[in-house]
Amino acid sequence: MINNSIAHKMGVNTDDVQNVKNIIFDLGGVIFNINYQSTIDAFKKLNFNDFDMIYTKMKQSTLFDLLETGKIPPQTFRNELRKYKSKLNDAEIDFAWNAMIKDLPQANIDLLMNIRSTYRIFLLSNTNAIHISYVVKYLENNFGENIFPKLFEHVYYSHEIGLRKPHPDAYAFVLERSGLKPDETLFIDDLQANIDGAKETGILSYHLDNELITDIFNY
Repeated sequence: MINNSIAHKMGVNTDDVQNVKNIIFDLGGVIFNINYQSTIDAFKKLNFNDFDMIYTKMKQSTLFDLLETGKIPPQTFRNELRKYKSKLNDAEIDFAWNAMIKDLPQANIDLLMNIRSTYRIFLLSNTNAIHISYVVKYLENNFGENIFPKLFEHVYYSHEIGLRKPHPDAYAFVLERSGLKPDETLFIDDLQANIDGAKETGILSYHLDNELITDIFNY
């Protein structure tokens, strides 16, 4: 079901691809469509005109690591943002922060439903409680329920497991908890840094770069 043509890009043999029994997917940029610029634009509409500069500065600090590993609650994150724009309320912050999350294409759902009979499939995402609350509501509004339990054997969110990609411990946690062998597992992510982290644990890894997940499967 996995297209053997990806072996060359991964730098492995086709036999290695054919040996895959498990697939770990990233969420944003792989399963869900996202656009970071939409969040920057949404904050600017709230007269937070220098949000892109603040966002860059905050990414270089530990704030996002703390949020995405569950070490600080969403309210602390909101309060940190209010240090730069004090008049924003919680709802405004959440709306703008979630603006980057776009849609879940039906083609991706069809793919996952199709391949789950052949592979054990999992989700590993660097995320936070604000985003996941929004994602669950999106799924319920568009599909009548949170369909992730139907699509994935298990979902691993960084803010729940306390570990974040690209640290090797995040991948090792998934391997151990789900009983997976690295050489039988394929990890798919849209960020090269996360691919590099997965490779440190011996996981076969594919960088999804300007393509769709449906492009790398035959189904």
